[in-house]
Amino acid sequence: MPSPSPIVNLRELRQSCADCALSQLCLPASIGGDDLERLDHVVKQRVPLERGAIVFHEGAHHPALFIVRSGSLKTYTTLPEGDVQILGFHIAGELVGLDGLAGNGFRCSAEALEHSSLCEVPFDALSAVAAKVPGLQHQLFRVMSREFGREQQHPVMMGRKQAMSRLAIFLRSLSERLQGLGHDPYQLSLSMSRQELANYLGLVIETVSRLFSRMQTLGVLKVDRRHVHILDPAALATLAEKPDED
Repeated sequence: MPSPSPIVNLRELRQSCADCALSQLCLPASIGGDDLERLDHVVKQRVPLERGAIVFHEGAHHPALFIVRSGSLKTYTTLPEGDVQILGFHIAGELVGLDGLAGNGFRCSAEALEHSSLCEVPFDALSAVAAKVPGLQHQLFRVMSREFGREQQHPVMMGRKQAMSRLAIFLRSLSERLQGLGHDPYQLSLSMSRQELANYLGLVIETVSRLFSRMQTLGVLKVDRRHVHILDPAALATLAEKPDED
């Protein structure tokens, strides 16, 4: 009877890192050495990207998942009149590209917000490995479900009338995502510009600046340029959950 493959933690995978979303697919199960090698061959590292570099264009057909290893991305769509609407911001350890898996092309474009690095995982190859590795397929579906759920936050946020609530929802969501990846949830580094954040929130940049100042006056936040320190998480949650007034 052949001896079983040694159990190897995905952290030992040379193409992975502690904050990589791929680790969330496999680390909970701890896969064997042979299976780990199969997975290793699937992951493709991309050259580092500078701010403004395009990861994929809206409408392109490229069925792959992209994992943010470092840095951050924004996803956006171009409206018929030519204006851009930002749909989301993606930090290290998160996935992008799920919308391209249906075979109809990406429904948005993705662009680096800063110096970033990615791993590209062709979905067909990942699915083939997942079919052979016990537990990996379940983990894959779990992470995909989480990402799809996150995508629904933007339309929910845009449905709020109060500008303060929109910003609070965004900041709380970012805080929760950082916590889920093992980072300090109260120290936020905003890689996007105020203009990009205003676009995402459906506000003008002057309103966003006033909201940050107001939250700082209330003692909810301490703001230093693009660094935001959440001083009162409970107060931030209250602002995020405050119902719209008629």
